[in-house]
Amino acid sequence: MTQNHSIAQALTEIRNQMATACHNAHRQADEVQLVAVSKFHPQEAVREALKAGQRIFGENRVQEAAAKFPALREEWPDLRLHLIGSLQTNKAVEACALADVIESLDRPSLSTALEKAAQKTGRLPELFVQVNIGDEPQKSGISPLEADRFIEDALSRFGSRIKGLMAIPPLHADPRPFFQKLARLNHRHGLPALSMGMSADFDVAIAEGATIIRVGTAIFGDRPASP
Repeated sequence: MTQNHSIAQALTEIRNQMATACHNAHRQADEVQLVAVSKFHPQEAVREALKAGQRIFGENRVQEAAAKFPALREEWPDLRLHLIGSLQTNKAVEACALADVIESLDRPSLSTALEKAAQKTGRLPELFVQVNIGDEPQKSGISPLEADRFIEDALSRFGSRIKGLMAIPPLHADPRPFFQKLARLNHRHGLPALSMGMSADFDVAIAEGATIIRVGTAIFGDRPASP
């Protein structure tokens, strides 16, 4: 999908599906935000999504986001950028300067790096704690067993900049129990936002309380090969 009408049409279809999922869950459509995951897709694809009215985007890599988004932000000042991939501590300063939201706070060393980066840049994005909700060794995220203590520490460090939790359930499992587990954890800490659900399962995530869903392939098509 590289043509204007294709991305615009895909966005319309996703928004319609979101509205249906919200209706079925007895929720208002404006309770859920769409993050268009543009990682590995060219700047022009993001531009076409912007022309179609999309304003929130997700990127995995700071370097790629830095190459694509500053120029776009000059044209669309209301653009919001979420960093959703595992964040290296040595990228914390650049991430704080670039992103509006970091969805992948997942370890004490990153908390410390972000504290120092915020002091240096005078800017701290909104933050989500990433939970490895399926306790999968290959995935980033704080272990569910350590999550309560880590969230409490993050709240003591960052206060209201901690907006909620983020997770990706195991690929071939029913996502519902994992979404429910994350929602309970989120509620336990009184957090207002919940980032869960992707192209294949966002309707289930909305039914279980997601306030942010992350959709890439269904908008932009298959990703090009990783650079």
